[in-house]
Amino acid sequence: MLDSTRSYPDPARRDGASAEGADVTEPSKIRVLIVDDHSVVRMGLRMFFDHQPDIEVVGEATDGSEGVAMARRLEPDVVLMDLLMPNMDGVTAIGRIKAERPVTEIVTMTSFIEEEQVTAALEAGASGYVLKDAEADEVAAAVRAAYNGEVHLDPAVARLLAQRMRNRRSPDEGLVEPLTDREKDVLSLLGQGMSNKEIGTALFITERTARTYVSNILGKLGLASRTQAALYAVEHKLVQPPGN
Repeated sequence: MLDSTRSYPDPARRDGASAEGADVTEPSKIRVLIVDDHSVVRMGLRMFFDHQPDIEVVGEATDGSEGVAMARRLEPDVVLMDLLMPNMDGVTAIGRIKAERPVTEIVTMTSFIEEEQVTAALEAGASGYVLKDAEADEVAAAVRAAYNGEVHLDPAVARLLAQRMRNRRSPDEGLVEPLTDREKDVLSLLGQGMSNKEIGTALFITERTARTYVSNILGKLGLASRTQAALYAVEHKLVQPPGN
């Protein structure tokens, strides 16, 4: 059985530099922290990721409290977070990790679709939502999407949220926030799930400029994540809702 408190040596960061400053020829891997109270789930994920050339598990935690502490220490690129756990639930852990380390992306992984929990996780800062019965390749895709600044939602979750937004907003309700035309363009592309690089290509701007626009949009709209911005775009009919 895996040691639930086990952590792994800190490998090279995204820039590929080693701790001693030596040159590293191999590309850096996506550093993943798994937070789940079921050892079988953690073991299965780790065994699968061990066979992925671009993903490395750097730690495992058995509950939200331990996950927050390990995220603080290990600084992973992506956290795979269960929602229902003892000591500290996943939603609380997501909020604390994002507050301490906004650059860490979090993908929620759970066995159910419950609107309140889904919404709470996304509002806390999760950038993806997959189900535990999803194919392993889909979980890996969610991790890669989060790492690349993209939104990844299980199709059933996307349909649920889109329907919720259609029911909550009237068709004639428009944007009231002070966004510029270019910011609205960026927001529309966010709603299509594009990364900063893809947005930059589409609008003929640099990736850094696209990132700046995204940050400005989040600040103006009072949103905590790209996922919330993408859902906002769907809600305000800047893009077609998922599933249409």
